[in-house]
Amino acid sequence: MAADVSIGLVGSCYWCTEAIFASLKGVVQVEQGWLSSYGEQHWPSEGIIMRFDPQQITLCDLIDIHLHTHSSTADHSRRHKYRSAVYTYNDAQQAAAQACLVQLQSQFDKPLITRAYRLNTFERSAAHYQDYYYTDPQRPFCQNIITPKLRQLLALYQDKVDETRLRLDT
Repeated sequence: MAADVSIGLVGSCYWCTEAIFASLKGVVQVEQGWLSSYGEQHWPSEGIIMRFDPQQITLCDLIDIHLHTHSSTADHSRRHKYRSAVYTYNDAQQAAAQACLVQLQSQFDKPLITRAYRLNTFERSAAHYQDYYYTDPQRPFCQNIITPKLRQLLALYQDKVDETRLRLDT
């Protein structure tokens, strides 16, 4: 049995990103917080760290889902806080992430702005924000912002969704 692997993702608010990836088969754990990379002069970005089982879901599958569930081709005024990025733990993982980004570019009309970085720090957000969607999916933010993203996830990646976790009235 292969060991779980960790990866970081940043793209939109961490509540949204956390709900999306916590809803997938093969994702073992998701924590939200602030990520920074080595060698970059920027503020930490909102995102998640997740552990996943690569025998159930691949790194490239996760990156594919990430690219299609946030604005991965749009450079907007809030990108300092919401970078479009994959945060890796070692050189081999970074090379694999970069290769996957190159491979997936053909699915988009515009250039991806998503980059692969080496993770430097992760600061976990407060405990009461963890598992934000699943602790109370009736919150207005959850209903208005996260639930539509989860509907999109179901429409695009139904075979990857853990239906025991994600149940939406469709």
